[in-house]
Amino acid sequence: MPFDWLAAPDYHLARLIVGRGLAVIYLVAFLVALRQFRPLLGEGGLLPTPAYLHAHTFRTSPSIFHFHYSDRALAAASWIGIAVSAALLIGLPQAGPLPLTMLAWLVLWALYLSIVNVGQTFYAFGWESLLCEAGFLAIFLGNDATAPPALVLIGFRWLAFRVEFGAGLIKMRGDQCWRDLTCLDYHHETQPMPNPLSWYFHRVPKRLHRLEVLGNHVAQLFVPFGLFMPQPVAGIAAAYMIATQLYLVVSGNYAWLNWVTIMAAAAALPDFLFSPILAIGPPAFDVQPVWYAAAVIGLAVVVVALSWWPVRNMLGPRQLMNASFNQLHIVNTYGAFGSVTRHRDEVVIEGTEEPTGTDEATWREYEFKGKPGDPTRRPPQVAPYHLRLDWLMWFLPLSPGYGDVWFIRFVDRLLRNDPAILGLLRRNPFAERPPAVIRARLYRYRYTSWRERRRTGAWWVRQPIGEYLPPVALHETAADG
Repeated sequence: MPFDWLAAPDYHLARLIVGRGLAVIYLVAFLVALRQFRPLLGEGGLLPTPAYLHAHTFRTSPSIFHFHYSDRALAAASWIGIAVSAALLIGLPQAGPLPLTMLAWLVLWALYLSIVNVGQTFYAFGWESLLCEAGFLAIFLGNDATAPPALVLIGFRWLAFRVEFGAGLIKMRGDQCWRDLTCLDYHHETQPMPNPLSWYFHRVPKRLHRLEVLGNHVAQLFVPFGLFMPQPVAGIAAAYMIATQLYLVVSGNYAWLNWVTIMAAAAALPDFLFSPILAIGPPAFDVQPVWYAAAVIGLAVVVVALSWWPVRNMLGPRQLMNASFNQLHIVNTYGAFGSVTRHRDEVVIEGTEEPTGTDEATWREYEFKGKPGDPTRRPPQVAPYHLRLDWLMWFLPLSPGYGDVWFIRFVDRLLRNDPAILGLLRRNPFAERPPAVIRARLYRYRYTSWRERRRTGAWWVRQPIGEYLPPVALHETAADG
């Protein structure tokens, strides 16, 4: 047949892993939107979407919400995304006709792109574009009756290459500690959101931190080229990359960044690598329809053409860490942690019922779901779920500009005991009535030592280092709220 070269029947397990894995991630992403979008970006949110849509056109920010936005419409889109993701997870569309499978992935991509493109600061993370790009490629993965398309699997490998190699380059060009192998002396402690094991990773001997960094450099600067080598080299390279990503999964909370990267790398795993544990042969596949083969070839042409911008970015002297070069978030450039902070500062928000708001007042602290607060609380496991407010709170001490607009509005909602905003927090110390005054203080956090941990049971030691927001009352925030 003229299009036999497009088929990769020996990768049907890889397609199964990629498709089901992405379906899980999309399900989580839409669940996050359902639970967090309204208080952050809804009609009465901290950065209201209607105002953003009024200032932007469909061309500059493609989104179905240009036709109509309401919080109910957002909830409906999220529920549709959850339902379609669940259907893809259990394989219902894949068992049907090929156009139905493609339509299911197209719906997920279009809905999530619509959310990302109006999500502003709260959706300005590299893994949003990563999920959009992976979802776009998944449209062309095919159904159960067609052989996995080789060009789409190569597209996923190219995605994994850009994620890893881009991150490796930004590190070597960025912080000196990546070059002298000391970055992980700090990173497990200062990363945006530590998990339950991060304390233990931080406390391993420094010589092991050096090995961690070396392993990272190998995974990001050398191994990605193996994805395009003949088998079994490509499969071994993918397995190594997956192992290093799993290492990141157990040492920190990075939303779905690691999991999408794992799915992309899995596209290089041939069926024979699974033979020791799975005695399953490739099924009999139908002949690929001509229109589908043409669509796959068209996808490859688009990816090659759009790759000019990320390749130029990676090879250029001023590499961008995470960037989309088109409004559809396909064929992007990636990278993470080009620099590593040496200490951890946290914004701690406190309220008091006393109208004076002096230091002598009784101040009570708000507790977030994920970010460090109470030193005795063990860091939680959150990923692949994404706590958007907690992540942006981490950025505030690094650059207050991240909260120029939304932070004072956030404080205003706390002064009103707004139930939607309070739903994003772990604990509201003013359940009966709102506080009269709120302030935000800066604290320097560090992990406890082994001895301190045994003696106190605490995970953190903290000390105040300054003021982030002076005491404010409701009448002082109302204009911005």
